[in-house]
Amino acid sequence: MKQATRLLILFVTFLLGTACTAKKEKPKTKPPVPVKVAQVVQKNVPVQVKAIGNIEAYTSVAIKSQVNGQIARLHFTEGSNVEKGALLVSIDPEPFQATVSQYEAALAKDQAQAKYAREQAERYAGLVKEGIVTRDQYEALYSNAESLAASVVADRAAIRNAKIQLGYCSIRSPIAGRTGSVALQPGNLVKANDLAIVTVNQLTPIYVTFSLPEKRLAEIKRAMAAGQLKIEAVIPNEPGATESGTISFLDNAVNPATGTIKLKGTFANKAHKLWPGQFTDVVITLASRQNALVIPTQAIQTSQQGEFVYVVKQDNKVEMRQVTSAAVAGEETVIEKGLAAGETVVIDGQLRLTPGATVESKEKQQPARGAVQ
Repeated sequence: MKQATRLLILFVTFLLGTACTAKKEKPKTKPPVPVKVAQVVQKNVPVQVKAIGNIEAYTSVAIKSQVNGQIARLHFTEGSNVEKGALLVSIDPEPFQATVSQYEAALAKDQAQAKYAREQAERYAGLVKEGIVTRDQYEALYSNAESLAASVVADRAAIRNAKIQLGYCSIRSPIAGRTGSVALQPGNLVKANDLAIVTVNQLTPIYVTFSLPEKRLAEIKRAMAAGQLKIEAVIPNEPGATESGTISFLDNAVNPATGTIKLKGTFANKAHKLWPGQFTDVVITLASRQNALVIPTQAIQTSQQGEFVYVVKQDNKVEMRQVTSAAVAGEETVIEKGLAAGETVVIDGQLRLTPGATVESKEKQQPARGAVQ
């Protein structure tokens, strides 16, 4: 019995000693969570609008014949650049030259007859005064001379017209541009104002046509009233390369079917990077948001209460803070409420965080430059 009591006492003493030891042990602390952070930056951010545009030739001219005839020669190659006034097509001029010669011969004949009739009328004018011929005879000769003089005028007009038609045999480019595919080759017969022989597109400058929602109309009008509205077009198949231009056209009506307004931007396109028929992304800079607070968009998280970010405090512990975003600016977001310039926010590793958690910054990243949309 005494031995059992002694064992019980030893067992209770052991339990009490173990409990005291457990109380003296410090709780284990969690290691810092590795995260990436960025600083809240205050800067001027351009207010921009993005759209998809269609590239169009500044001017497009279908080259047609103004006379009936046969194509004698093409003075260009398909897909070549031509200057304004350059000879493109020659129509066989022989029939038109023959017409000019015919009218010139008629003019010479009528001029000779008109001269003889005028001289006759002048002689009869003196004979009328002497009473040798009657007044009727003189007036008949005078009328004939006037008629032949009118014929001379008509012949000269016919010659001018024939020479104009002869000039149409040489078809010149009305604009500087680039030729397309040739529809009619030498030897083909052409009719006046019928099929286009070739089309010339003016590429410098060039248009980009696009549409914006009508809710942007007021902003666009204000920006255009303040001066030339800048626009940039992304060069297709060349990431990062852009062409700068200005808005040159705002349509006079909103399309009621789509609720959009049509605009055109004009670009110098000296390197011919923009090509008619292509689609391109365009960015219009409307204004600049002054002293905006900007953070990387990836820092913003969403909960049932709204948007929030994790702010890193001086003791490297994080605080969950509700924020109000104003606009997306590429890889950035403009913050209207909830943050102050110079604060640090977590941009990667948020899924492992809870309020009050200690973090370890792997890398501090400055927000990239962007534009408000």
